[in-house]
Amino acid sequence: MVPAWLWLLCFSILQVTLETEDGRVLWGPQPVLVHVKDENDQVPHFSQAIYRAQLSQGTRPGIPFLFLEASDQDEPGTANSDLRFHILSQAPAQPFPDMFQLEPRLGALALSPKGSISFDHALEGPYQLLVQVKDMGDQASGHQATATVEVSIVESTWASLEPIHLAENLRVLYPHHIAQVHWRGSDVHYHLESHPLGPFDVDAEGNLYVTRELDREVQAEYLLQVRAQNSRGEDYTVPLELHVLVMDENDNPPVCPPRGPAVSIPELSPPGTEVTRLSAEDADAPSSPNSHIVYQLLSPEPEDSVERRAFQVETTSGSVTLGGLPLRAGQDILLLVLAMDLAGAEGGLSSTCEVEVTVTDINDHAPEFTTSQIGPISLPEDVEPGTLVATLTATDADLEPAFRLMDFAIERVDMEGTFGLDWEPDSGHVQLRLCKNLSYEAAPSHEVVVVVRSVAELLGPGPGPGATATVTVLVERVIPPPKLDQESYEASVPISAPTGSLLLTVQPSDPMSRPLRFSLVNDSEGWLCIEKVSGKVRIAQSLQGAQPGDIYTVFVEAQDADEPRLSTSAPLVIHFLKAPPAPALTPAPVPSRYLCTPRQDHGVIVSGPSEDPDLASGHSPYSFALGPNPTVQRDWRLQTLNGSHAYLTLALHWVEPREYIVPVVVSHNAQMWQLRVQVIVCRCNVEGQCMRKVGRMKGMPTKLSAVGILVGTLVAIGIFLILIFTHWTLSRKKDLDQPADSVPLKATI
Repeated sequence: MVPAWLWLLCFSILQVTLETEDGRVLWGPQPVLVHVKDENDQVPHFSQAIYRAQLSQGTRPGIPFLFLEASDQDEPGTANSDLRFHILSQAPAQPFPDMFQLEPRLGALALSPKGSISFDHALEGPYQLLVQVKDMGDQASGHQATATVEVSIVESTWASLEPIHLAENLRVLYPHHIAQVHWRGSDVHYHLESHPLGPFDVDAEGNLYVTRELDREVQAEYLLQVRAQNSRGEDYTVPLELHVLVMDENDNPPVCPPRGPAVSIPELSPPGTEVTRLSAEDADAPSSPNSHIVYQLLSPEPEDSVERRAFQVETTSGSVTLGGLPLRAGQDILLLVLAMDLAGAEGGLSSTCEVEVTVTDINDHAPEFTTSQIGPISLPEDVEPGTLVATLTATDADLEPAFRLMDFAIERVDMEGTFGLDWEPDSGHVQLRLCKNLSYEAAPSHEVVVVVRSVAELLGPGPGPGATATVTVLVERVIPPPKLDQESYEASVPISAPTGSLLLTVQPSDPMSRPLRFSLVNDSEGWLCIEKVSGKVRIAQSLQGAQPGDIYTVFVEAQDADEPRLSTSAPLVIHFLKAPPAPALTPAPVPSRYLCTPRQDHGVIVSGPSEDPDLASGHSPYSFALGPNPTVQRDWRLQTLNGSHAYLTLALHWVEPREYIVPVVVSHNAQMWQLRVQVIVCRCNVEGQCMRKVGRMKGMPTKLSAVGILVGTLVAIGIFLILIFTHWTLSRKKDLDQPADSVPLKATI
């Protein structure tokens, strides 16, 4: 054994000084560390010679029930103090010699798996184990010591517990004892778990406690698990389960539903109509007297007679229904209903529920006009469509805005739709407006019957037909102002055009209209003149000062010959063209042609001047275009056939049968001409022949005239065939493509 002073020296620092004989210091004090090496000279020993332990039946194998303790005085952390535990012997050795197992390093004694299998057949008397502790770890050499372990086998007291019933809000001193568990084995520690987490605890003796009041409405049931564990927190056996049931008390009053928006009930609803159904809730135990709710009406106070009650409440269901007292639209009523638990018995809890009831309007009133007769109202026959004729006002006695919406209509007296109505959906005002032109000759007066009805369906007894109002309209005769055949006129003229050249003819739109007198306005240069009666516009003087490309605009004014105050005007736009080289080319006169209306599949051929040498030599073909007038562009279509001819057809399906002058602009080598193509539009028979009115003929035709007509017809046919052949030859020569659908079916020259 190492002396104590030597252990102290192992951890001391010595001071060493080297001196000469005369006392001089050669080497000053220096620290020197002295370490003493440990030897295995200490014998390990147990904390006690005899250990005693109880082993309860039901203990799981491998769970330590006893921990052996031993010590060694050798230096810690070395092999000299590294201890190992072993079982040397078991007495008795039945039913197996290895009933127990000992953890070598920790000294934890537990039942072995083989011992667990035969544990129920083990001896009732104690087992005596001889155990050994040895140092030097797992080496064969080393010091050792022994001890005795006496293990008593005891019957298990770890038994299931009956459910525990605890009253909520229990007024006792806490913690309050509720049960006890017991594990008969040695070294036992109890551990409690609550699902869900609750106010429960267990002490070292296995006593279970509730630590505070319980509330069934918060948690009605708990599952407790109690564990018997060793000092390392390992379960000796399966945990015990204990059910805790919380008993209900009448500690919660009925809770009324939150007061929501007002309940709407239509007026004139029959008695017994359900207004609402109350559904109060009680947090106490369901299906128990504590949560059995009944209802009683508090306000308005119920009358003795059902006929005098506005409302009544069914006791058990909470249904609020109408009584026999009728309600008025617009009423707002607050109902107070008492909800009581314990079925209304004495000692129960109660709450007051509030229900707001609004009596809504129904559409039981038909709209009516404020006046049933309006007029007479005078309107000139030329008043524009859309003009306001009269404003009518209707009212509705209902309160709901949706029920005051009205629908207006004109009765079938106005079959032609001369008048119409405009109104806003939420307004009681309706405007009667003119939709078509009036005619004094057709109808000098009108009686318009306007009917008003409710948009929503009328309810209640006998709503009846809609109310009506009659508007009388007198038509004043008006002489219409003159109207020209075009809204604007255009003409193109070379600046070298001679005086007296005819540019165009202004005509009324209706040849049968009243006679007109024409004049020019804004002719600042005095270049033009117009014939007062015929409307022919000519060049009045030399166009000196005009340049090619210039535009000259004047206005044509037309006045009624009998009523000069009635007049109209239209712009006349003159386009000045470059003077043609001498000799000036004069386009051949364009004979009259005819087209059928309604439109048929044929047109007329328009040709350029035949005297042009360039065209004859095969150079510079003509180009054709309609005049710039919008009306001409709308009513006619012009398609180029080749370099010398164009094809004129109708663009509209139907035009008025009469004679038309169609301006066609011909261009060639920077020169321009305007051809005035005279086209007669007429109704045709099934063979496409024009049917025209003729006057009464006097006398009979002579044979000479008949022969002349026949010869002239044959000559015309020959000329037509020559033109067709010439046209075909030129087309082949110039290799020009002609659309297949552009060949006229019928034409006259």
